Amino acid sequence: MDDIKRRVKDFLKRNKMDYESIDIKKEYQIFLEDMQKGLDGKPGCLEMLPTYIPMNDEIPSNEPVIVMDAGGTNFRVAVVYFDDNKKPVIRDFANHPMPGVREEVTREEFLQSVVRYLEPIIHRSNKIGFCFSYAIEMLPSGDGILTRFSKEIKIQGMKGRQVGAEILQALKKAGYTEEKKIVLLNDTVSTLLGGKAAYADRQYESFIGFILGTGTNTCYIEKGKNLGKLKEYGKQYENMLINMESGAYRRAPFGKIDEVFDLQTNNPGDYLLEKKVSGAYLGALAGMVLKHAIEEGLFSEAFQKCCPDTGKLNTIDLSNFLLNPFGGNALAELCNQTGQKDRITLYHLFDCLVERSAKLIAINLIAVVLKTGKGKDPTRPVCITADGSTFYKLKNFRQKLEHYLKIYLVDELNVHYEFVKADNSNLTGSAIAALAKLG
Repeated sequence: MDDIKRRVKDFLKRNKMDYESIDIKKEYQIFLEDMQKGLDGKPGCLEMLPTYIPMNDEIPSNEPVIVMDAGGTNFRVAVVYFDDNKKPVIRDFANHPMPGVREEVTREEFLQSVVRYLEPIIHRSNKIGFCFSYAIEMLPSGDGILTRFSKEIKIQGMKGRQVGAEILQALKKAGYTEEKKIVLLNDTVSTLLGGKAAYADRQYESFIGFILGTGTNTCYIEKGKNLGKLKEYGKQYENMLINMESGAYRRAPFGKIDEVFDLQTNNPGDYLLEKKVSGAYLGALAGMVLKHAIEEGLFSEAFQKCCPDTGKLNTIDLSNFLLNPFGGNALAELCNQTGQKDRITLYHLFDCLVERSAKLIAINLIAVVLKTGKGKDPTRPVCITADGSTFYKLKNFRQKLEHYLKIYLVDELNVHYEFVKADNSNLTGSAIAALAKLG
């Protein structure tokens, strides 16, 4: 068995896809440098998008807000208010498909879908909080200009447009003449806000929102005076939530198979970290790694002949095999036919890719926690509200991630953190943002 593991690791090392050669200390320093360059507005680095949303403590009670949540798969709508105890109450919840996820749609088709989704609740409030999980250049007004779609979403004609203004115009065109106001925020921003509200009785020194699902991203609280690209305007804010667009980080270690895989995606050269770690890509990347491993002779001839199309693997396939390598999924059944050696080889191959993913995310989170300057007091750690199916469901991922965070953040730097989960954080966070921004 040790020989099988060694062969897998040698194969990954030859292709620069191994996790062991990644130097966490070196890489989180590079990540921190990229963060600061993004805050200063330098090109070619993390975007570090200002949200113009401050971190406020007070939430108005019993005021309803229409909320929308556009994710990588679903488009959710609801009405949210906070009761006298500041607990969120969600009403009229509905779940719809995200336009552009199955096939390409036009701007008009996208807007028509949004109006249709809003129609049952449109008269419940004049305030709309929109959790929009894609790269937007936020405006001081609360609206945002779309810079790009990710997660393989295909909507033509929206790039460069103010998303909120487009939706409000589409509502009026459909006959809804009430004066509405809308505030946009990213899913990591709403995750951070929703987590803070869910754990209001806890003492945390700072807050981070972290997503690892279909895609990945990070949000944290930055001092206004550090927002160099906003110049004097940034100093008007004591603090501001920053949408990092960390999935677009470009300087993470890049393997030979990563390069080939990137060229086959819809957006070559973009979201390079996301393509190594997130649910939309990790399974397909593992399929390409498996294809190369078969070509380099790591598996038996029987496995090679019977192996299904590796290009059709997804992250669920990867996780299901790791969870149950003896049955209940196609890869396990294949190994039942071809032998235990193939099973062990495949397990090590996939597990090493999960470990690489965990190590890359550890670099991301260590850098962000350090950037907050908080967490030295173990009784008041940094709260990381985590969301996303890949974080919670990918076999072995979280334990590997926490292993690296303990070694490099807690043990070596004496900086403390805590992962928390907040139900419906995108919805409740969107409502908090709308109430804070729209008055």
